[in-house]
Amino acid sequence: MTFAYASIQTREEAGVLFATLDAGPLNLIGVDLVRDLVSLVDTLYTDPGDVRVVVIDSASPEFFSAHVDLAAIPQYTAEAAKAGGPGDASLGMFLFKLAHAPVITIAKVRGRARGGGNELALACDMIFASRENAIFGQFESGTGALPGAGGIQHLSRRLGRTRAIEAVTGADDFDADLAERYGWINRALPDAELDSFVERLAKRIAGFPPEGVKAAKRAINDLTLPNRANVRSDSATFLGLVSLPESRERLDYLTDRGLQTPGELERDLGDAVADFPG
Repeated sequence: MTFAYASIQTREEAGVLFATLDAGPLNLIGVDLVRDLVSLVDTLYTDPGDVRVVVIDSASPEFFSAHVDLAAIPQYTAEAAKAGGPGDASLGMFLFKLAHAPVITIAKVRGRARGGGNELALACDMIFASRENAIFGQFESGTGALPGAGGIQHLSRRLGRTRAIEAVTGADDFDADLAERYGWINRALPDAELDSFVERLAKRIAGFPPEGVKAAKRAINDLTLPNRANVRSDSATFLGLVSLPESRERLDYLTDRGLQTPGELERDLGDAVADFPG
């Protein structure tokens, strides 16, 4: 059992694997990060050793994960396909596999989690966030697409119909307090308390008899998670929409202004997607 990756820092302690995304300042979900996440999740299924809980956070203080690498969609999709079988070649289906992993998964969010980065957090069993520093968003509607890797499915179930429509079609940013109030995340915590709270909870769960924890997660998953057909449909719709001329025009405009580079546009992407000439 080995947890060693180029774009994810890991340490294991008391049954908890702490997995820190370290794929550049934005932590874009691209080829390298998807490859490492697929390897990590495969190991959780096949040879987890003593790991009972996984905590996913970020080495970047500003970005948990900005979004997918929009310049490498076919490439990261090919990496994601290695996690599944025929018909499962999408980031959404890989995150579906993560959601069903036979361990408890916790996203600890500082900074921005948007698009596919937010969908990665949503695929975890729990999300805890820094009250001062966390931002959540699904900005895809602002570019002419829709969340294609589970965002539609998870947010509709967590937020309810009207708030999910607000979050998805409004394409705006949600701070941690509002995300907590809407049910997007478990809790918003003072930044100074976030690490200790998550570590204490993770170690508490890891100390319980594992079969009971796994059985509880399976039962809750059966009641609350989307089915494969829903996730596949969203993935196919995203890939179709993102290739349309209007979507490409908006993405090119954002790219010219700094999309996918550290800077003001990525920090304020919720505002930037609504600032389109014409």
